[in-house]
Amino acid sequence: MSAILLFDGECNLCNGIVQFVIKRDPNAYYRFASLQSEAGQELLSTYNLPNSLDTFILIENEQAYQRSDAALRVCKHLNGGWKILSKLFWIPRPVRDTVYSFIAKNRYKWFGKRESCMIPTPSIKKRFLS
Repeated sequence: MSAILLFDGECNLCNGIVQFVIKRDPNAYYRFASLQSEAGQELLSTYNLPNSLDTFILIENEQAYQRSDAALRVCKHLNGGWKILSKLFWIPRPVRDTVYSFIAKNRYKWFGKRESCMIPTPSIKKRFLS
């Protein structure tokens, strides 16, 4: 069983999060696709999701999660103390998503933007959908 993370492949913050998840996911539970990729676009269509680059999407058990719901669910499968962050679901979604949206809105300004999507190294390439 695995889950898929859809991310903005041109966003430095998003690429950093993908690298963060890979390092803390030794069982390779997560696979990845950039929102700009053909696979990403197909998944957006399949799950009837908006074609927007301002959200992080988790597809798990044939269910799509966005924004803070996706981010907190990802923490459940990471090694180390990161699992504890998944307990933050007690914070009301509107509050969590307001913070998430503020970061998403400013991510290019704060972290920069790439000219193109990242190219995975050979050791992790099999975890990326294209």
